[in-house]
Amino acid sequence: MTGQTFTTTRRVRFADCDAAGIVFFPRYFEMLNGVVEDWFAGPLGASFRELHLERHASVPTAAVEARFIAPSRLEDDLTFSLTVTRLGGASCGLRHRITSGGELRFEATQTIVHVGASLKPEPWPERLRARIAPFLEVQP
Repeated sequence: MTGQTFTTTRRVRFADCDAAGIVFFPRYFEMLNGVVEDWFAGPLGASFRELHLERHASVPTAAVEARFIAPSRLEDDLTFSLTVTRLGGASCGLRHRITSGGELRFEATQTIVHVGASLKPEPWPERLRARIAPFLEVQP
């Protein structure tokens, strides 16, 4: 059984582009962070404000691998899709796909880790783990 996909859209802004008028590659990583932040604030019910300021926790990126497939240009409307590839004790594997007009532009895998105030990995809180689980690509 296939899990849920978190989807959001965003328009390419002038600040996202290099002198050639295409998305400057590091900007994709900023966009991915925004998608993760929206995923947490939306379906996971734990905004970054709550995580960082109230729980004194965070979800830093431990690894990322990316493929740049086709250029995105100023004012392109991008669709971001996020699924979970793995849910570990304190880590979570994510798959990102960015498309525009049905064309695949960028894809990445990312590992985030639940970290507590000690700045060391801590197990996912049960409530958060339960909200992440439906996004697993393959359900047990």
